[in-house]
Amino acid sequence: MIDLIAIDMDGTLLDSHHAISPRVKKAIAAVRAQGVRIVLATGRPFSGIEEYLEQLGLAGEDDYCITFNGAVIQNAAGTRSVAETTLGYDDFIYCEKVARDLGVHFHVLYERSMMTPNADISSHTVRDAYISRTPLIYRSVEQVDPAWRFRKFMMVDDEAVLDRAIANLPPELMQRYTVVKSAADFLEILHPEAGKGRALETLAAHLGVAPERIMAIGDQENDLVMLEFAGVAVAMGNAIDAVKAVADHVTTSNNEDGVAVAIERYVLGKTALTG
Repeated sequence: MIDLIAIDMDGTLLDSHHAISPRVKKAIAAVRAQGVRIVLATGRPFSGIEEYLEQLGLAGEDDYCITFNGAVIQNAAGTRSVAETTLGYDDFIYCEKVARDLGVHFHVLYERSMMTPNADISSHTVRDAYISRTPLIYRSVEQVDPAWRFRKFMMVDDEAVLDRAIANLPPELMQRYTVVKSAADFLEILHPEAGKGRALETLAAHLGVAPERIMAIGDQENDLVMLEFAGVAVAMGNAIDAVKAVADHVTTSNNEDGVAVAIERYVLGKTALTG
């Protein structure tokens, strides 16, 4: 029996138009009516998921979400945190220099804003700010306040450029932080204790839900540990091969109601919702 379903957003819950299909909404409503908790687990900041929480009726005081790729676990009303991990000024200085040396663009998330030290602001940064509904500002490295705390750092660029940079990341960076690729053009750098898997484990303990009663659904590298933690791991049809390799099941793609298909098949015990 499943008591909690953790669902990634981009490439999973959302179709390629960043929308939740009617069938997915119906499947989520059906399992919620049976008492199953739904937890959105995303790399987005809270501002980038509020409208979807409202659409799904998940914005209550006792609903929960995982944001910033696991750096923040909070209630979905946005009124209290379960846990939060942040990075500091020294981390910013180090990671920004690595990005600059590797020739890739860089931006960071702090409080409710996105900041880039790149005067030539990347189109990937602009798109991320737009999709996540996050105000974007430019600050030179010298203008960054040493008192700021950051939820995550991101190296962003065209896929080929970013992949070359990833191949040359210094071992020290990989040892000091949680580093995950969340999209073809996004590499995310988090506190070493952050990540969707760690966050789901923390939230499950907070709620008293055993791992074997959790289903997780995802499509990218940043979903891997979350899928490995859950008792039932489902990869989207559009997932990368590494995600499909660790999954117990593979559903259809995000443009083919993959989340609904998984819920119907593995939780509701039916091949389709009717009516």
